[in-house]
Amino acid sequence: MSGRIETVIFDLGNVLIGWDPRRLYRQLIEDETQMEWFLREVCSSAWNEQQDAGRPWAEGTALLRAQFPEHAELIDAYHLRWQETLLGPIDGSVALLQALKERGVRLLALTNWSQETFPIARQLYPFLQWFEGIVVSGEERLVKPDPRIYQRLLHRYQVDPATALYIDDSQRNVAAAEALGMHGCWFRDPAGLRERLVELGLLESAARAMRHG
Repeated sequence: MSGRIETVIFDLGNVLIGWDPRRLYRQLIEDETQMEWFLREVCSSAWNEQQDAGRPWAEGTALLRAQFPEHAELIDAYHLRWQETLLGPIDGSVALLQALKERGVRLLALTNWSQETFPIARQLYPFLQWFEGIVVSGEERLVKPDPRIYQRLLHRYQVDPATALYIDDSQRNVAAAEALGMHGCWFRDPAGLRERLVELGLLESAARAMRHG
């Protein structure tokens, strides 16, 4: 695959914004083993993904409360105290986003996120305004890695996949983007992302930047 990269598409959670429900539940469940059981068997990632796919929080929590009435308060906390699951900006990634912005690279985002909680993130993190557009799974009622949500972004913003880089902390989501003809970057840390951006000619290496500075 060749072609100059013109558009960089970011996932948000755990690429630019840290997120982990353990941050909240460590305050609510003292025993670590019990907390892990709760997040695996009650408020599981599969259950949470349904809210990312557009299911209202009221419906999702009501279903679980019916199944696990003894955990009703803990279940409600997932939504009512959702902001406490956020770990804040991943500074190294935000710095790279800013560097791309300053170089005039076109920036888009594609995120699996509930349409009810995403407005909170918009208020908290001003750098989300740097994107020309953000496609939110809860608004589209589609979640990654369904190819249709990627195609929706490509069509909506008239992106040629051959000239786009897609960044995500989920390997399967990156693979789905690559299957549609995009370049991919499996995010593990900002240093690795910087290497990939340099490799693709989107940023200068630190050494070269110093020589030119």
